[in-house]
Amino acid sequence: MMDVNELESLPAHELHERAVRYAVRHGDLGFLWDLLKVIPAAEAASGHTTESANDLSKLSALLSDAIAAGEGELGEALRPVYIEYLRGHPDA
Repeated sequence: MMDVNELESLPAHELHERAVRYAVRHGDLGFLWDLLKVIPAAEAASGHTTESANDLSKLSALLSDAIAAGEGELGEALRPVYIEYLRGHPDA
């Protein structure tokens, strides 16, 4: 079980892997759906407005982004989402 400071110290990629792996393993479709909904805003916040617009119009682009949502600026923009989820699931 990790505390908030330990979670904060992890790279975005690791937070993404832990959160998504836990959600998939436990069938937490609510978290996965919430993640899909915040990806366009996170892309816009990280300066990728074109990708954000594409995601809103194409589900396949959004699903592709969800798989890679722990990388780079997008992963960093989603850090709070992953940390909040992992805090609620300490066995992840």
